[in-house]
Amino acid sequence: MAATSAPCAQHFPLRVSRTRLYSSSPDCCPPSSGHNGSSDGAEKTAFGRRAVFLGRRVTFVGGHFGLILRFPPNFVRQLSNKARRNCSNIGVAQIVAASWSNDQPPSESLVSAASFAAAAVVLPEEKEETESIKHDSGALPYEDEVPNAVPTPAVSALFGSDQSLAVHAGERYGRGVVTDSITTPLVRTSAYWFKNSDELIDFKEGRYTSYEYGRYGNPTTRSLEEKMSALERAESTLFVSSGMYASVALIMALVPAKGHIITTTDCYRKTRIFIEKELPKLGITVTIIDPADMNALKSALDQENVSLFFTESPTNPFLRCIDIALVSKLCHDRGTLVCIDGTFASPLNQKALELGADLVIHSATKYIGGHNDVLGGCISGSDQLVSKIRQYHNVIGGVLNPDAAAMFIRGMKTLHLRVQEQNKTALRMAQVLEEHPKIVRVYYPGLPSHPEHHIAKRQMTGFGGVVSFEVKGDFDATKKFIDSLKIPYIAPSFGGVESIVDQPAIMSYWDSKEDRVKYGIKDNLVRFSFGIEAFEDLKVDIFQALEAI
Repeated sequence: MAATSAPCAQHFPLRVSRTRLYSSSPDCCPPSSGHNGSSDGAEKTAFGRRAVFLGRRVTFVGGHFGLILRFPPNFVRQLSNKARRNCSNIGVAQIVAASWSNDQPPSESLVSAASFAAAAVVLPEEKEETESIKHDSGALPYEDEVPNAVPTPAVSALFGSDQSLAVHAGERYGRGVVTDSITTPLVRTSAYWFKNSDELIDFKEGRYTSYEYGRYGNPTTRSLEEKMSALERAESTLFVSSGMYASVALIMALVPAKGHIITTTDCYRKTRIFIEKELPKLGITVTIIDPADMNALKSALDQENVSLFFTESPTNPFLRCIDIALVSKLCHDRGTLVCIDGTFASPLNQKALELGADLVIHSATKYIGGHNDVLGGCISGSDQLVSKIRQYHNVIGGVLNPDAAAMFIRGMKTLHLRVQEQNKTALRMAQVLEEHPKIVRVYYPGLPSHPEHHIAKRQMTGFGGVVSFEVKGDFDATKKFIDSLKIPYIAPSFGGVESIVDQPAIMSYWDSKEDRVKYGIKDNLVRFSFGIEAFEDLKVDIFQALEAI
């Protein structure tokens, strides 16, 4: 193979990731390039059989280099696309590619001296890696080939615990952006370009994998979705702008006009408002049952053509627990989908899909982000169902900003550590509060006194960081208790590293005394989200606040 004359690559420092670069100098090139040089037989054989450009970044200092590349047969188009995408970062203006049969030497190609001053060949670093690349393969076995690839069984076996998956899933293997950085790049773009109309047509017809418009997908967000899918054991995940939008998009995409859904009395109030006030405009009716009333569930399933059972587990604010396996069986026997909002559990404490649910949603703002600094929501489940919701989402909007996606990825890396500490603190505090003379009642699934403790023990590995309790006193006494606390913030969220407290009668139901009575929101109810502060510090603070009333 011919090459332009150039100084040896050793005079121009190179940096190559996961590949080996050879310049055109006789002292540096492998024997198979046509120069006289020394190399062991194994390397010569590997080069002679198949040399592959792996699509990694090559940086150089002090000169221009041309790349003469040998490709496996039937791979010119894909590799050219890959080279266009990946080499743009290093200023490579053109790549000369040719295909040939397995037994034929490469065709001679000359890289223009006007564009490049030296030629180089990129080889796999190890023979085993080279041997794994088949000549009839349609794609390279590296992370940037398919941006929407799901984790492989090998990766699942490598990272056998949620603790490791929270750190590495969607990033260590299968990341849709080629980079040497440890952290996943933040891709800020509103649209993605195509080099010509044929490539766009290939994309539209599924022969070329890329992105089109920011509302339809983003590489940073895709890595986040892969991570959540791994934690939830889901085929697919869609991240959106908020947890509330996740609920709305799911219901609107899956429940037909004049359909019927079932939900529970205890749930996030804004979800209930949407179900009770917005869905009737579409002719969608609803049955509301107690979380533990399986007879009411069976009756509704028998009497109505129910499209969806939608609830939380644990619920907000009383932390009631649904028997997900039983509910799923009852609903599936009648062709009804089951969606569980697992926000209060997090994907580490509960696997709703493995228990039988069809879909699980989270307000990612809470435990997933974990730092009280970013809004988002997600929906996980089968490819079939999530694709339907994604189609609705692509039309309506509600897109997660890629900056938010990057923050969620960062937050999830410490998810296991945070939730583990919050589980421990909340359980110990619930036990302490239950014994305190100024506490009337404690609501926490980890306590034997909780009405669904037996269910929680069976389907949860931890009980979460939120404890609700009733103070011995009236509205004003409860208000004074909260105002006397020094550590937690008075705010309407939970699941973050900072402790948060609120009085639901004020925070969530101040505008409707009727709803407070209807749903059992007493004036003395407190919802306390424990962060990662020291248990003893929190205990001392709560005790001194109780002494103030």
